Amino acid sequence: MTAALTVTGLSVRHRRGWALRDCSLSVPAGRVAALVGPNGAGKTTLLHTVTGLLTPHGGTVTVAGDVAFMAQDKPLYDTFTIAETLTFGRRLNPRWDGAYAAGRLAELGIEPERKIKELSGGQQAQVALTLALARRPGLLVLDEPLANLDPLARHDVMRALMGEVAERGTTVLISSHVVADLHDTCDWLVVLNGGRVQVSGDIDDLLAGHLMLSGPDELRPPAGAQVIEESRTGRQVRLLVRGAQVLDPRWNVRQADLDELVLAYLRSPEASALPRLSEVGA
Repeated sequence: MTAALTVTGLSVRHRRGWALRDCSLSVPAGRVAALVGPNGAGKTTLLHTVTGLLTPHGGTVTVAGDVAFMAQDKPLYDTFTIAETLTFGRRLNPRWDGAYAAGRLAELGIEPERKIKELSGGQQAQVALTLALARRPGLLVLDEPLANLDPLARHDVMRALMGEVAERGTTVLISSHVVADLHDTCDWLVVLNGGRVQVSGDIDDLLAGHLMLSGPDELRPPAGAQVIEESRTGRQVRLLVRGAQVLDPRWNVRQADLDELVLAYLRSPEASALPRLSEVGA
């Protein structure tokens, strides 16, 4: 797999301490990668470093092709009309696809003469996404693009994004606090916790490699299993394990879902599920 993004040994320090420390990850080309983690984990710092808005104190970032970035606050000039906004985009971006941008906004019913401040939150998100896509990037980086949008607007933005990805094969790195937003759209997962990458890999492979086990309290983890999280209530024990071959029939076994996997790792910051970068970038 060819890597669209490779981060190696990345470290960024702010006034209050290290925001990122020795982070390494790789995202294959053509994937839609979810970046998840709690507040303060370093997600925005990582995205700003990937897009060149921050200079790291250590490590490297390598991107195949151009990068476009859509920030969480969707920075647009309120007093600009749509036409003026597109003109501004054309003047700033040598690879600007003006016909695409105008056509996409026309399909959405967003008229050129309307001002940004007159648009709904969902419409503003669509304009910001159009500006990013019209740059024809190899890597599209989105920082909480669904924040403050109602459910219908969230659905419309993600549907539009997935349509563009399917048509053009753009690689996407998207951060979100809400795992449910990413279920049907993302196929690669990066979990960032406490300034370090905790999980990185193909979502289907990660889910296939993790099991939820439940059974009587006296049961012990299967031999060779990596226990990510363990909880005991009454006479029952519940485990999320990785790399287990379950032979004892007293265990109830099922595959973990994405929410369970993410939450278990976030609650167990010492655990990790990381491939070698060569497995992705070869």
